[in-house]
Amino acid sequence: MTTKQSTTLTDYVRKFTGGPMNRLGMVLHRAGIHPDAVTIFGLFLTLGGAFLIGLGHLQWGGVVLIMALPLDAVDGAIARAMARRDNFGAMLDSSLDRYADGFIFAALSYHFAIQNQHTWMLCALAALIGSFMVSYTRARAEGVNVDVKVGLFTRLERVIVILLILLFPAAFGLPLLEVGMVVLAVGTNFTGLQRLWYVYRALQKREHGEG
Repeated sequence: MTTKQSTTLTDYVRKFTGGPMNRLGMVLHRAGIHPDAVTIFGLFLTLGGAFLIGLGHLQWGGVVLIMALPLDAVDGAIARAMARRDNFGAMLDSSLDRYADGFIFAALSYHFAIQNQHTWMLCALAALIGSFMVSYTRARAEGVNVDVKVGLFTRLERVIVILLILLFPAAFGLPLLEVGMVVLAVGTNFTGLQRLWYVYRALQKREHGEG
């Protein structure tokens, strides 16, 4: 029994970028580049971007993150090209993604804190908690044999919002940085609860033999 899941933005992006990404993965694999090295390099780039954000250089931090965050897909493409069989790569990738989320939201929290903007600092912390909850619910669901990918704010949506508010923090005379923090705080926590509800329904249907 499975509970039907809607197609996410991540699914659409993978559909349209899968071919080029796989070709890039093959090129990098033939060049001798290991996927774990790409994963770790991406984390250090993200740390550099977070450092710039913490210093108040939001747009430069966004530029660095534009270079860093897509590497999360590149390492997977290389792993597919080399027909990797062990599970450590996926474990490393997922674990370092959590560090990356932590670096970014911690930097945003620090940026607001040193300006005594404590409301927005709390929003950044709420977004961090929500981001971890989104990931944790999926990981924990795997332990009860439920595959859950639903959600309004999966990692791709979070990345898009983060990049937009960093690159255009006050576009059109609007406080987009602050608005974006509210969107992230609400959206990530809503998605965590959305996934929790999905798992609950799936387990209830399994228990009662439905589907």
